[in-house]
Amino acid sequence: MIDTKAILFDIQRNSYVDGPGIRTTVFFKGCNLRCAWCHNPESQSALPQMMFYQRKCTGCGKCKEKCPHHLERCDFCGRCTLYCPQEAREICGKEYTVREVLYEILKDQSFYNSSGGGVTFSGGECMLQMDFLTEMLKRCKENGIHTAVDTAGHVPYEHFEKIFPYTDLFLYDVKCFDSGKHKQYTGVGNKLILANLKRLLATDKAIWVRIPIIPSVNDSEEEIRRIKCFLDSCKPPDKVELLPYHAMGEHKYAVIGKKVQTFSVPSEEKMKQLKNILS
Repeated sequence: MIDTKAILFDIQRNSYVDGPGIRTTVFFKGCNLRCAWCHNPESQSALPQMMFYQRKCTGCGKCKEKCPHHLERCDFCGRCTLYCPQEAREICGKEYTVREVLYEILKDQSFYNSSGGGVTFSGGECMLQMDFLTEMLKRCKENGIHTAVDTAGHVPYEHFEKIFPYTDLFLYDVKCFDSGKHKQYTGVGNKLILANLKRLLATDKAIWVRIPIIPSVNDSEEEIRRIKCFLDSCKPPDKVELLPYHAMGEHKYAVIGKKVQTFSVPSEEKMKQLKNILS
């Protein structure tokens, strides 16, 4: 086995929201979008980060005392996290080998088999670490595990072609149809994203299109109708999901020293209205 390495920030077991059945979701660090509503802002940087939960800190000074650099800089040795009695510090992002991740995945193989589940590779953007992703997908298929790739699609189409033989399902995000608005709220336009989706839908791969609904950004009837019109011009995806914005990740911005942009949560009535347009 090739022991390729990648930086991940979480391996979440017993997930029910990232594809069919019971799944293990592997979160890659690093993303080439900067969505204003991102609920995993710690996923954006490709490098490890120190997360500091100020509300937990009692000011005991143990972290500064034990840090080789007295907190003036960080080389992610982990001593401050080890000695903090309140667990106020946490390193986000760790280098893993294929062997290490596969070992974690195989622990729950019986649950995948009984529920029709499997493994989902997410992020961040998992397709930015292609060598590792490809190797992981290969090893999962060799072990008879259903595989899903969760992507925003802002990568060369050749990346998709490279993993076609080992991927059972693509979870494909569509944020906005209007490219100017897409760039305003994510940092990039959507020309490549929509072009890749159109080509992907023309294949025989299983595809779930997922649309995060963000009030004041993409929750208008016009925006959803434009997305529907685009999808109607393609081979239909296997499923289209509308995902309502939630605020559960907002606290993470302060933890990594970033400012948060807040959005409201869409009402059930609004979600029903938009779903009716798509159906």
